Amino acid sequence: MLQAQNIHLRALEPEDLEFVYAIENDENIWEVSNTITPYSKYLIKQYLENAHQDIYEAKQLRLAICKNDSSEAIGLIDLFDFDVKNKRAGVGIIIQNEVDRNSGYGKEALGLVVEYAFMQLQLHQLYANIGTENKASLSLFTTFGFENIGIKKDWNFTKNAFQDEGFFQLIKK
Repeated sequence: MLQAQNIHLRALEPEDLEFVYAIENDENIWEVSNTITPYSKYLIKQYLENAHQDIYEAKQLRLAICKNDSSEAIGLIDLFDFDVKNKRAGVGIIIQNEVDRNSGYGKEALGLVVEYAFMQLQLHQLYANIGTENKASLSLFTTFGFENIGIKKDWNFTKNAFQDEGFFQLIKK
């Protein structure tokens, strides 16, 4: 478990089925996850059953974000496209409820994952793909020193229009 002042990150458990199912099937966040079809509970249950694989085996790590006074998840943070040879991974984060957004939980979670990635996994860099209209994520990631190194024009088709996406990179100093 990774611990911060107000939150902790933990491995996914079978009891997280309903939470992960709700997030994966929330059409309001499909645009940030590049999802276009719903997931069945059966598929998510299978995913959770294989969540015991370590990042070297699965090439990804998904952790539940929980307030310190609870084991109930309020969000998820992922390391994905884990590349051992080139010492890099992508990072993504979602806080499910509006009430918990802008409360500093995402900032604490990202801070823990950045430290974990650089110190424990010995990665050289992290990257994030962020829609140029996603002000909250832009602010969060740049707070940690992620730099916008390029814009992918008309990259994602959402809300009946093409949207640009920024490619952000954080290189270990």
